[in-house]
Amino acid sequence: MESQENKLKKYAPKIIIPILIVIAIGTVFVIKARQQQDTNNKIGSIVENKEGSIADDNRESDDQTLDFALHVEDKLDLDRLKSYGLPIMIDFGADYCPPCREMKPTLEKLNEELKGKVIIKYVDVEKLTKVAQDYPIRVIPTQVFYDKEGNPFNPSDPDAAGMYIYSHRETNEHLFTVHEGLMTETDILAVLREMGMEE
Repeated sequence: MESQENKLKKYAPKIIIPILIVIAIGTVFVIKARQQQDTNNKIGSIVENKEGSIADDNRESDDQTLDFALHVEDKLDLDRLKSYGLPIMIDFGADYCPPCREMKPTLEKLNEELKGKVIIKYVDVEKLTKVAQDYPIRVIPTQVFYDKEGNPFNPSDPDAAGMYIYSHRETNEHLFTVHEGLMTETDILAVLREMGMEE
């Protein structure tokens, strides 16, 4: 009869080797699972950052879309508009005003055609009274002009263009260049060209 010790020596490798193989496979599985989790975390982080960047880009794009949209919806950030280095025309009007309604298709057409060359904005004085209060609006429609350097437009012949120049009472600093009343497409284009609009 075989001794207990001999049986152990004979069957030990048959038992231990499969156990070691199972442990090795388990270890490899755990290591691979951790590596996959680390990779997923890194990818998730990259995607999150890219999505954040895309969101920021979209926000920037949305802001630019609003900057070049004709209608002012809430507030008029003149400093931001001036930062584009383009001539700016701001038209103040209202829906109840016949000349304003007559100008509206012209403003829409020019805003669409000249996007990226000039900034044309329309402010409804009835809806945005606080915005209009910052400008010398006596009648509607009234247009306010800034050249591409962001300064009040300095027309070569204000009288011929029907422009009013508003200056500071004490310092004589040029504050506004304003046209009151209806402007035709030809009138608007002539002023925009004189302000430095690139063709």
